[in-house]
This record gives sequence, structure tokens and C-alpha cells, in this order.
Amino acid sequence: MKAKNCLIFGGSGQIGRYLIRKLTKSNYKVTVVTRNLHQKGYVIKTQANAGYIDIVETNIFNETKIRKLFAKTDICINLIGILYESGKGNTFKNIHSIFPSILAKLCKEYKVQQFIHLSALGINDALDSEYAKSKLKGEANIQRNFPIATILRPSVVYSVDDNFTTNFMNLLCRLPFFPLYYNGDTKFAPIHCSDLTDIIHHVISKKIYSKIIECVGPEVISLKEILKRLLKLISKNRLLIPFPFFLAKMSARLFQLFPKPLLTVDQLILLKYDNIPSNKYKTNSDMGVPSTRVFDHEVEKYCYMWREGGKFSTKKFNTSGF
Repeated sequence: MKAKNCLIFGGSGQIGRYLIRKLTKSNYKVTVVTRNLHQKGYVIKTQANAGYIDIVETNIFNETKIRKLFAKTDICINLIGILYESGKGNTFKNIHSIFPSILAKLCKEYKVQQFIHLSALGINDALDSEYAKSKLKGEANIQRNFPIATILRPSVVYSVDDNFTTNFMNLLCRLPFFPLYYNGDTKFAPIHCSDLTDIIHHVISKKIYSKIIECVGPEVISLKEILKRLLKLISKNRLLIPFPFFLAKMSARLFQLFPKPLLTVDQLILLKYDNIPSNKYKTNSDMGVPSTRVFDHEVEKYCYMWREGGKFSTKKFNTSGF
């Protein structure tokens, strides 16, 4: 049986790397598009055996060049997304709305069998967030141009390579206290990166079309509880202090001036809204792919990097309370 060709945009990120390994082990051939071959190429090349992976360097908005890739593509997967705008074309509108529309049109033109697009959970309610509005616009553009596309909406995705648990543990190690926005009540259903890529693999192998699927982990956890669990795992005591909104907004305005913002005003707005299943769409469990990896157990595998003594730490858990 001829191996199918997968074209992946965003393959150098944490989800992309997990997915490349999973697909190539199942004998899919993968082409990964990257903007910087010298910076990202060595990481991507190590994810699969030679012959199963091809790397193409181009600007993702160079439609002439990416068009050529679709002629031999069976499955297109878009994993590209940004958490904040940084100029030079990296705007929510360009990345989340316009680019997915381009891919959907090319999928239709070249009769690609499947188009899988990674969106985000909780965006229907967050209409005062530019991030959420751009994601919704991107979904609408896809559904208009390529109606059989499958859209995945994950809650926060975590792993050893994430920007979620690792950033929190960095900050919890360095700060004497940690601000709780909205009292830390915002709820999440964190999903491990490997569970998410299992869902993508399932969508491909079972030829699932025309769906919006909410991708969630096995637990619903508040932000405050996530922080408490991380503190316990890295054996730290820190004050968790509720911040009034005006102070939170002031701090966000300051943090978003950093080259890699710790928090932006738009992200602060998003934190108002729970990141859990909406009950409007099927979840991965409904589709027969329940998440199996539990937050504490998975983070424990790599949290030693933030403990005193590192991997040789003899203090496994902090049992002294918060």
C-alpha cells in the first residue's frame, strides 16, 4: 500500500515534533514547512528516519512556493499559532485568519483528502479577545473554503517542551509570590501533547471529516489548583496573591513590552473565560480517543529540573502546605 503524504505547517513546535514521530512510525511520509531551516532543521530531522521526512524552507505566505507542495499532498495539517503579536507579519489576523484560508483554498484546488486545523478551546465566549476573534475567523474561512476540514480545539497543551508548565515553574522558582488573576478560578482541562497527537492520528487513520472536536484531558483544574500542584511537585512554598483587575491590567501592559511577553492584555482578557468543553461539540472522548495522561503524573517526569538538587533531589514532594 502506497504511503500517504502529510504536509505539516508548524512541525518544529512541541505538537509538531510529537506528531512527526507518531505519523512516521505509522509509515506516513511527512513534509514539514519551516521559515528557518538552519535554526529548526536539525530539530525536525531527528524526529524520523531518513526517507520519511522532508523539510522545506519558505515563508508560509509565499503562496507560489507552498502551492507546489500540494500537488503531492494527501493530508494537510496546520499547527501554526501565536500567543501574542510581534510585528513583521506575526499578527493574529495574518496567522490565525488569513493563512488558514490560504491553506483551505489550496486543499480544495488540489483535491487534498484531509485538512486538519488546530484552533483553540473557549474562543466562542471570548469575543473581547483579539486572539479568540482571529481564531474564530480562521475557522469560518476554512469551513467556507474547504467544508470537509476537521478543526481541533484543544485546551492548554502541556509537555516537557511546552510554554505553560515550564514557564510557570520558572516563575514559581524565581518569585517570592505569584499573582492570581481572577482569583485563580479560571478552569482548564489540560491535555498532554502525546494525547493530542493521538487524536490527530485517529482523525487521519479513521478518515474523519467535517467536524469540530474539543480536545481535553481527563481532569478539569482551576488555575489556582494548577499552581498549587506545580509548587508541590517542585517542592516550593510561594504566596498566591489575588490581583485586582486594574493591577493585573497594569502588570500586563508592562509585561507585554518584553521581547517574549510574560503576559499581554489580550491574554489577561482570555483568562476570564474557562478553557473547558462547551458541550456544543463532541470531545475526543466522544470520538473514541479519551485522554489517558494525568497532569500530575506527567509533569512529575520532568519537574525535577526545577527542584533543588535537580534530578538528584531526594525531596519528591512538598508536604508542608501552601
